[in-house]
Amino acid sequence: MGLKDLPEPALKISVGNNMKRNLSPALKQQGFTLIELMMTITIAIILLSLAVPSFKSFIDSQKLQTTALEFYSAVNMTRAEAIKRGAQVTIAANDGSSWTSGWTVFVDQNNNARPEPKETIVMTRDELAKGIEVSSTMSDNALPYLSYTGNGRGRTNANSQSPQAGTVSFQLGTAIRRVKVNFLGRVRICNPATDLNTCDDNKEGD
Repeated sequence: MGLKDLPEPALKISVGNNMKRNLSPALKQQGFTLIELMMTITIAIILLSLAVPSFKSFIDSQKLQTTALEFYSAVNMTRAEAIKRGAQVTIAANDGSSWTSGWTVFVDQNNNARPEPKETIVMTRDELAKGIEVSSTMSDNALPYLSYTGNGRGRTNANSQSPQAGTVSFQLGTAIRRVKVNFLGRVRICNPATDLNTCDDNKEGD
């Protein structure tokens, strides 16, 4: 007796059973076993653990680069304002002891490298992000400051004929950026990891 000879209800049951038998192996292959799932999760965790340090290093490098560029721009602004005003303009640490507190550019009328109430403030930068360390090696390293006279040359507090030159280094983790000021007052930014011969920490700023 073939399928055509079966009554209609029997035909439906027979076809239904055949479909279930045919689909069962395919359905079983669509899922993951517990072991396969655990292996996938383990591999994902390993890959993530390898990627996180590299990503953090990249973020630190970008954060440091941005901070160093801000300082570089502020020093150039200090020089430009001194030339424009024909007067001494200074950039100094906000707290008078560390560049990590941020900095202020101002017209330094009494040449003391500290902004006074009656002196004109050009710009102020707030405290740096946590973790960033700043050190400096300058001609006059008594205070964190850079002063420019009206001719665009740097000077120290002690002597207007003595240029304030040197290096300000920014560090976050293993990343370092340096802002260098030469005896003519010109400023540049460099990376010691790539500028091996011209980015050392010295008082000349070259």
